[in-house]
Amino acid sequence: MLHSKLSNSVKRDPSLPKGRQTDDISEKEIKELVGDLHFDRSQLIEALHLIQDKFNCLSQRHLKSLSELFKLSQAEVFEVASFYHHFDIVKDGESLDHELTIRICDGLSCEMAGAQHLIKNVKEIIDENKIRIQKVPCIGRCANAPAAQVGKKAVNNATPLKLLKFSKDDTAPEIPDYQNLSDYLNIGGYECLKKVISKKLNLENAISILAKSGLRGLGGAGFPADKKWQIVNSYNGIRYMTINGDEGEPGTFKDRFWLESEPHKMLEGAQIAALLVGCNKIYLYMRDEYPAVLEILKAEIEKLEKTNFWLVPMEIRRGAGAYICGEESAMIESIEGKRGLPRHRPPYIAEKGLFGRPTLNHNIETLFWIPEILSKGSEWFAGLGFNENHKGVRSYSVSGRVLNPGVKLAPAGIPVRKLIEDYCGGMLPGHEFKAFFPGGASGGIFPARMSNMGLDFGIFEPHGGFVGSHAVIILSDQDSILDAVINTIKFFKHESCGQCTPCRNGTEKLISLLSNSNKDVELYEDLMMVMRDSSICGLGQAATNCLNHLLKYFSEELNGTR
Repeated sequence: MLHSKLSNSVKRDPSLPKGRQTDDISEKEIKELVGDLHFDRSQLIEALHLIQDKFNCLSQRHLKSLSELFKLSQAEVFEVASFYHHFDIVKDGESLDHELTIRICDGLSCEMAGAQHLIKNVKEIIDENKIRIQKVPCIGRCANAPAAQVGKKAVNNATPLKLLKFSKDDTAPEIPDYQNLSDYLNIGGYECLKKVISKKLNLENAISILAKSGLRGLGGAGFPADKKWQIVNSYNGIRYMTINGDEGEPGTFKDRFWLESEPHKMLEGAQIAALLVGCNKIYLYMRDEYPAVLEILKAEIEKLEKTNFWLVPMEIRRGAGAYICGEESAMIESIEGKRGLPRHRPPYIAEKGLFGRPTLNHNIETLFWIPEILSKGSEWFAGLGFNENHKGVRSYSVSGRVLNPGVKLAPAGIPVRKLIEDYCGGMLPGHEFKAFFPGGASGGIFPARMSNMGLDFGIFEPHGGFVGSHAVIILSDQDSILDAVINTIKFFKHESCGQCTPCRNGTEKLISLLSNSNKDVELYEDLMMVMRDSSICGLGQAATNCLNHLLKYFSEELNGTR
């Protein structure tokens, strides 16, 4: 019987080695696409992007050729490709049926604005054999909810007819008007960088100014910028700098706003930081959901490379739809061409980061303020805070049930209620302020009665929350807190890297319990404790914040009342 089965199996050509064979056509296609890229591991994800862009998918034959050219196993290439949401892997001889993908955000702000109805109604009027509809996590357009992307074209305040119209038009990204290199130079741009180059401003003086200004990491952690510089500079040898542009926190869109309007402030800040700290190269990790930003950065960096004040080389690396890569060590793994799995710490990346070298990592907005602070002085920036207990200014991403959502430049420490009233035009007509997320999906959810607390680092931590990247989502009396919590935990489940069991299985279990109206508070508390104490990174540790606050402040909704 066994002999019969073997005799009927496909026989291998004895002149060929075992396993899947590469072919000349695939190898030629890959070489033409990759072009000037070096066939080293760190370029793997960009090579995958190029294949996806060209062929609309990743075929097994192309993955095989890629593994040969990069001298990696097929398993390793497949593992990396399958980790990221923006890559579509198909079997040999198959192809994706669709000609176009429409991505519709189902994050909390878009959910409140009717994302599910939009998805349902769009499917009724488009040809799903030609157009694929994908529900995706936050795409950084929460102020214009419901938001979508048709191909690479962003669609604000999307409707079915809008999406249908755009699907028939050019789907390339629309480049907004922005401050280009000439514009920036005309208003005194790069003068601070030139002071650094001429040694008129040194590391010691810069660190002193930053320390007194109160500038902190504005990507979420809030670590003092001056201390980062000191720590990384203390290590000898080659140092690298990474810029975290993977703005994936639901409710956050401030970095996109600044890069689509004034990109050179960030670019100048990056050069200043890299030169003063002694970094040999800068890697800018930018999320793939921002195609217009990527086009702007590429164009402006090309101009800068022709100047005499652009000294530290900068390389742009595209993310591929993985929220976890917003965590600094996962981002570094991704830049190195690997799956975005967070690293165990210590060692911290300041000591052993990118390619095993000391690494200075900054958020987009942190770098944005550096030229102005070093030019105008620490007192100028520190004095912009709400009072003497809060230093500086913040770019608040405000979405939800307010009249005028968007990026609001307001003092650090401003109370939520004042932010709504003075900067957002108040609540939407007919809506009564009920609750708010102070720091996006991971920052927890608090009742309106706590809205007089200042939005700043260290304020919400005693209550089990934080401001993080200052993404403020406002809910009204017409919203269900329970539904908001389920939406948020679904996001964390979807974006979990799966490396640690408490996060991977814990998020799934919580969704199941909440969706089935389980009221066992003790069980919830046990699960939350395990996830907080045992998860490797902040995703699993913070995923339960909103549930903790549901039990603490909105327990009546768990019991079926609002």
